[in-house]
Amino acid sequence: MSAAPRVAVGIDVGGTFTDLAALHDDGTVHTTKVLSEPADRAQGVLNALAAAALPAGQLAYLAHGTTVVTNLLLERRGARVVAGATAGFTDLLELRRQERAALYDLTRHHVPPLVPPDCIVPVRERLVPDGVLTPLGDDALTEAVDAVLALAPETVAITLLHAYGDASHEQRLAEALRAAIAARGLATDVVTSHDVLPEIREYERMATTVAEAYARPAVRRYLDGLTARLAEAGFPAPRVMTSAGGTLTAFEAAHHAAALALSGPAGGVTGAAAIARALGVPRALTIDIGGTSADVGLIDDGEPLVERGGGVAGIPIALPRVLVEAVAAGGGSLAWIDDGGAVRAGPESAGALPGPAAYGRGGTHPTVTDAHVVRGTIAAGDWNSGVHISRERAAAAVATIADPLGVSLERAAEAIIATADATMARALRRISVERGIDPRGIPLIAFGGGGPLHACGLAERLGIRQVIVPPHAGVLSAVGLALAPERRERLTSCVITAEDWSDGALATLLQDSAHDLAGGATHLEPRWWVRARYVGQGYELDVPVDPGDRVAHVVTRFAARHEARAGFTLDRPVEFISARTTLSSSPWPVRFVRPQRTGPLAADADDGRAMSRAITGDAVVRLPDATLRVARGWHARTLEIGGWLLEAQ
Repeated sequence: MSAAPRVAVGIDVGGTFTDLAALHDDGTVHTTKVLSEPADRAQGVLNALAAAALPAGQLAYLAHGTTVVTNLLLERRGARVVAGATAGFTDLLELRRQERAALYDLTRHHVPPLVPPDCIVPVRERLVPDGVLTPLGDDALTEAVDAVLALAPETVAITLLHAYGDASHEQRLAEALRAAIAARGLATDVVTSHDVLPEIREYERMATTVAEAYARPAVRRYLDGLTARLAEAGFPAPRVMTSAGGTLTAFEAAHHAAALALSGPAGGVTGAAAIARALGVPRALTIDIGGTSADVGLIDDGEPLVERGGGVAGIPIALPRVLVEAVAAGGGSLAWIDDGGAVRAGPESAGALPGPAAYGRGGTHPTVTDAHVVRGTIAAGDWNSGVHISRERAAAAVATIADPLGVSLERAAEAIIATADATMARALRRISVERGIDPRGIPLIAFGGGGPLHACGLAERLGIRQVIVPPHAGVLSAVGLALAPERRERLTSCVITAEDWSDGALATLLQDSAHDLAGGATHLEPRWWVRARYVGQGYELDVPVDPGDRVAHVVTRFAARHEARAGFTLDRPVEFISARTTLSSSPWPVRFVRPQRTGPLAADADDGRAMSRAITGDAVVRLPDATLRVARGWHARTLEIGGWLLEAQ
């Protein structure tokens, strides 16, 4: 008897919709979209599975993108953290990098640290690059443990100076704390910086460690609850997408909470990269426009660009992440008039409840979606997920913008859309031009419910002449989640100049890191990078390496990458800061091939996966889970893989 078919499932829980993509082992893709449950996101996952009617026994795995960490940081609803820091360095979170929140706006302030100053305990110890300056004695150890527990923490974050190079003091303090916590019958986590981020830069290391401690309890509760509810329905425990574009088991993800900060957006760029590879496109910009936000990304050499650092809700998290910048310009972004009489869109959003006024779920304020309904680019009537769109309700909402300005409804709607386009175009410029990439020479991959609607307008603002609207555009993030491989990551500190590092030492470091990370697993393929810089520089670049590489060749590779990124090289020694190792499984097979259909194609349900079509703008094409607008001066044609290619005429 032949084996039962297997299905890989990706579920993306957004602010407005929860999307599901089911990738069958024959390569075909089926998708489902339901409204999110803001008060119970796990229920949204179960609702999507129920709507898809997938037999639980067929699931090979279920990959999930979550916004739990992002929401915790935005809403400041994380755990009560007490931090331990080297005496004399307890003000790191307050001092930051001594940079202004906004260079020319003296009224702007950084967001407060996740741990207030009175919850940071000084630890009498001190390591220096040459060794131990102040030993961590028994008295200092007891003093620190008692002070930490007296503050009744939910989690403890330990960040001692130079622990990236010598973790002995952190380990000793962590062991003492765990023993004292167990003796008191408490369930308090202890998080150490050498486990979270073993790299130089004490501020980023401390901020990232604190973020891990702040988010870990809530992430564990959410994943434990979701796993239990899935098990009740007969489904497997979920894999969880990380910010770096791979998936972890629910158990592993619960212990790497800070690595989930960009879990959802990373899935979209992963899906777009699969489309780019299928089309033979090595480099592209991406835009994922959902109900609450728009996420922009960059694909380089057929893969999502992964960088170190970045912030979420004003909190630095210096872990590897798929390069994504989110801006508040989704379909649910609320339109308003500022004190100067200018139309604005966002950052506030109507979300899933009440949603845009056109949805008839209680919303009365105008949104970007309502503006599209007024313009006719989103058709009134019944849509998926039980949504009924009313032009009358949209018009009433947009009138609250039009009437004070003394303009027509259509003019007000155009202004709302143009404002959202300007916000997204600025983000696309930042993510490309700041990395030395001319956006005019690469295509834009537009997806999400609103991506195909805004694609032409965004492309025109940046001088882009090609737009790719992929198949399954409205749920591509869920497709990317289902495609994302299982991936383990490890950082290893190695602060050393190239001239002091031997070829053998480099090979040993990389091989040992992969061996320890694998833990006996044989189905995972390793990849390595080193972070390198010119001595004296304040930033690094990731350079791909292999155990057989000579150090001199790595230096040459770094110089070439530096020139491509910065436009110059320096006649200075090269220094290596750390090594990054990943172990990844093979991606799930998927076919982006247009099926043959013999019957006529419904004009309001065209995703380009039928007979070849060509359209010259101005035109609107309703897709199964989105709407495509072909602007005047643009020509669109269907692609063999499904979806559309738009070109400026």
